[in-house]
Amino acid sequence: MFASLNSWQNLVFTRSSSILLRKECTLLSMMEGSLSREVAVQDAETRQMKTYSAGSDVLAQQFALRAPVLFNGCRSGEIFSIDLRQRSRRDHRASCFHQESAITSVRILQDENYLLAADMLGQIKLWDVRVTKPVQWYKGHHNEHAYLPIHVNEPEGLLLAVGQDCYTRLWSLKDGHLLRTIPSPHPTAKDLIPSVVFSSQLGGRRGLPGLLMAVKHDVYYFPYNTDYQEGGQQQADY
Repeated sequence: MFASLNSWQNLVFTRSSSILLRKECTLLSMMEGSLSREVAVQDAETRQMKTYSAGSDVLAQQFALRAPVLFNGCRSGEIFSIDLRQRSRRDHRASCFHQESAITSVRILQDENYLLAADMLGQIKLWDVRVTKPVQWYKGHHNEHAYLPIHVNEPEGLLLAVGQDCYTRLWSLKDGHLLRTIPSPHPTAKDLIPSVVFSSQLGGRRGLPGLLMAVKHDVYYFPYNTDYQEGGQQQADY
């Protein structure tokens, strides 16, 4: 059988041949190759597998942690969840809602009634999955056709995303206000879109909030504080 609710935090899932791991893995979800219009969930211990149909290519996934529910974002703009406690696979969708373009990233908040989704029109919305309605919009993201992730740092109340224009944007998670717009230190190019990670405690428990940005072979550090100024990055020594 699939993992019980108590062990649900120990998960593995794959996306486009990449694997994201959690400690003491018990499950994996696959959506690659011929399975692009299907979601396959396998118990990593027993190897028992279940498949669920999707009407469109699945491009983004995330498991909930407190309940055995898998959220899926599709090329059609559909976002649907699968409650793996349901025995019937004929009517397997626990919830379903849509955005206007292909979904590139989904992120579930700590309050798992809320889900963030980004698409290829540059739209980022916060959804209340209980009523399947958006409750917040985050404007300014730039995306036309790329698989670009979004990042959430709930301790700082931040949403982050890097656009195809190579600008990194930080929004208030609560009210959608655009807080920072950080240009790339390198010339804008399709193959030079920065990779970013934000930490509330860079360097350890006594560390300060900050953003690390990687472009080509360079890594840059941007302190996050009220005195931040555009262009105030520091290049890390490696």
